[in-house]
Amino acid sequence: MKPIQTIFQKTEISEPALFSPTDTTKPVDNFPEICVSTFSENIIQKFASLPDTRKIAELYTANGSIPVYQIHYKSADIAFYLSRVGAPACVAGFEEIVAMGAKKFVLFGSCGVLDDNAVKNRIIIPISAIRDEGTSYHYAAPSPEIQADPRSVKLLENVLNAWGCSYVKGKTWTSDAIYRETLSAIQERRQEGCLAVEMECASMLAAAQYRHIPFIQFLYGADNLSSDTWEIRDLNLYGLTHAETYMALALECGLAL
Repeated sequence: MKPIQTIFQKTEISEPALFSPTDTTKPVDNFPEICVSTFSENIIQKFASLPDTRKIAELYTANGSIPVYQIHYKSADIAFYLSRVGAPACVAGFEEIVAMGAKKFVLFGSCGVLDDNAVKNRIIIPISAIRDEGTSYHYAAPSPEIQADPRSVKLLENVLNAWGCSYVKGKTWTSDAIYRETLSAIQERRQEGCLAVEMECASMLAAAQYRHIPFIQFLYGADNLSSDTWEIRDLNLYGLTHAETYMALALECGLAL
């Protein structure tokens, strides 16, 4: 019997797909070229309630619908919406937003801190992500990690410098299992140079590269995993304390793309 080969053993991704995002999601007239997304409903609701914000579309899943909003920032109309947590759901939403008409994409969200001394309340710029999840393997051939686009990294640096924001560049660890971040795995990833752990970056890098969509992602630290005792810190605030700063940075990154 021929041994079963999963996506983790194959040397190339399979083509073609039986159906595509454009089969499930139709283009939206005058959809903004730039789209921003985050995982914090607190942040999304804060900006959705602004007087000049309007709903322009919806994403539909069995979990319910997600509104897609439009905001005018400086010289551009920019779309924004809530990404669902976890690589498969996050990438599916991204695929459907691109099918609606988005051509540039910015994503930001919280992460677990693996190196507290290096991060120290700085914005984290992922320059690569360890692929400890499954979704990225459907978009890029197997490899231990995936690199961020150097141009996108540089554009993000330029925005952060212009705004006077402290930042650190480094590797992130993308995991599928938030409750299986074991002590041994954390230590191993820290020794490999990972600054943070999250659940989407590797997959989004792979999907954006596959779809040829310019993509920027930045992270902000929430809980601390850099010692033997977990510290929840402001994880349960979901970024609300600095919502204006994070959203402004994301909108600026969108313009920079």
